[in-house]
Amino acid sequence: MSQESTHGPQRRRLQVVAGICVVGAGLGIGRYLAERPGPPSGRPIRADFSDLPPGRLRVLDWQGRTLWILRRTADEVAALAKHESLLLDAGSEHSLQPVNCRNRHRSLRPDVFVAIGQCTHQACTPQLRSITGHAPEFLCPCHSSKFDLAGRVYRGGPALANLVIPIHRLQGEDQVVVGEA
Repeated sequence: MSQESTHGPQRRRLQVVAGICVVGAGLGIGRYLAERPGPPSGRPIRADFSDLPPGRLRVLDWQGRTLWILRRTADEVAALAKHESLLLDAGSEHSLQPVNCRNRHRSLRPDVFVAIGQCTHQACTPQLRSITGHAPEFLCPCHSSKFDLAGRVYRGGPALANLVIPIHRLQGEDQVVVGEA
């Protein structure tokens, strides 16, 4: 019996196994892409922010999560561009957010920021803080992750992702509907 005839079945088995692995990997990648989570939605709530002055944060509960509505001042919106080199994902390319919020301010309107107020490290609730001489930021008191006022995470903390922006829409000038587009 020649050496070729004994290696032929082994080579075919190896090719079959390699083919199965390639097909399995392709199915796995396809499933991941199809099931990749989108921004939170469902069970809509309507919130009026007509009485929320610029620079102030409203905290609500939505689906058992902390929901923020922040009314940013013009200076706070302008400051979002000044520190992007310090951010982990300044362009929000890897963020969980609606497509229409993929901009520097991560919102439908520059002065109104809507986000899930839970740190992307361990779901603690960051606090809005102002430091003299610096732009306001969100600081997670548990592990010191920091986020700018667009919910973009700073480098150097344990959180590796920007805050989550839920599906929402503006209704008129002073209302937001969270949970539906």
